[in-house]
Amino acid sequence: MKKLLFVLLVITLAVSLLIGCTLVTQGKGEGKGGGKIAFQSNRDGNDEIYVMKADGSNQTNITNNPAGDLLPCFSPDGTKIAFTSWRDGNDEIYVMKADGSNQTRLTNNPAWDRYPCFSPDGTKIAFASDRDGDFEIYVMNADGSKQTNITNNPARDRWPCFSPDGTMIAFESYRDGNDEIYVMNADGSKQTNITNNPAGDWAPCFSPEGTKIAFESYRDGNDEIYVMNADGSKQTRLTNNSAGEYSPSWGP
Repeated sequence: MKKLLFVLLVITLAVSLLIGCTLVTQGKGEGKGGGKIAFQSNRDGNDEIYVMKADGSNQTNITNNPAGDLLPCFSPDGTKIAFTSWRDGNDEIYVMKADGSNQTRLTNNPAWDRYPCFSPDGTKIAFASDRDGDFEIYVMNADGSKQTNITNNPARDRWPCFSPDGTMIAFESYRDGNDEIYVMNADGSKQTNITNNPAGDWAPCFSPEGTKIAFESYRDGNDEIYVMNADGSKQTRLTNNSAGEYSPSWGP
């Protein structure tokens, strides 16, 4: 829990210092001198992907594109970043090297594709797409091939997050009339509601050992960060602030 609280502090500092920063994703290698943080900022007049060292230094725009680039996610080995871009007139999933070179589109669909998340072995990317009429969770190979709908539900499913062993995916779903956190096997089977709360629950993120899930919830009248066991038990509020607290991310 100390690690999570530290990451929440990093997020809070980043949001207070960076105009429009909405997502912080930590690269592997944190604590060994090679850790970096990728984030989204509109300080240049549009959303771009930036990277910085874990201490906040060397903040660098690595997309440099007039369209919006957002929602970055490092690959497990830290060599690539998946992200969402509006440069084609709609949200598509792109991947680039960690220095911003070789920006390559992986999806090519008139619908919206967003929320990319690498699998722990780096071979697959989970993402959300509304190409079937509503947002569903898809999985594709890291090169963009074999894009497969694995939720197949008429309600909205978004914000996928792989478990550290790659066998499970946590996600947000509106199928119960409000946003809830679900988990499922990585192939889409056994989709299970684990929050069961009438308020909105969003943005799940597994802990490094896979035993807990951090998430964002509106159950107290504003957005707060909660943590629970991976089976949904012991849902516990970690933040208590009149301002909104968003998008938790576990440190390695």
